Amino acid sequence: MSETFFTNDNVAAATAHPRPDIQTLEWSHLSEKYAPLKLQVNILSTLLLIALGAMGYFQPWVTLPSLLHIYLPFVLAVITLIGLSLCALVYIADQQKAYALRELDLHFSCGLIFRKKVSQPITRIQHIELKQGPLERYKDLACLQVFSAGGAMHTFEIPGLSLHKAQYLRQFILQHRDIALHG
Repeated sequence: MSETFFTNDNVAAATAHPRPDIQTLEWSHLSEKYAPLKLQVNILSTLLLIALGAMGYFQPWVTLPSLLHIYLPFVLAVITLIGLSLCALVYIADQQKAYALRELDLHFSCGLIFRKKVSQPITRIQHIELKQGPLERYKDLACLQVFSAGGAMHTFEIPGLSLHKAQYLRQFILQHRDIALHG
């Protein structure tokens, strides 16, 4: 009777089985409507915050404490500067977001300073959802949420896709997931 022992040896990276390189993926960028829409929402939110502060400063019903009366214009100027700077950074970061779909896997890349690349084998996708808020419906955009097997929350989401592209990706993944699982 021969004994079989469990082994789990190290594999040198240079001798590992060649796999398709993630660096050579053909990345597709999000819809050109996405970054400007998000920029508009962020700028309006910043301006709303500034307007509320200015209304508090100029309102005639309550006398503001003297320190608040002195420093509120400075605080509002700092909020304006920081808010608009963050809007610009988010806009640039949104333009860097991209996705790639291959026969066996889906990839998403995001981040401006800290880059993040997420990969999900299609066979591990439990389900996939399309989300649309009111502004996304107005601009004919959608967000694709990918849920992996064993996870309660979505693994990642690809925002800012045209509705047509999101529906195509969802259908492709569902068809190929079934083929990979049963084929």
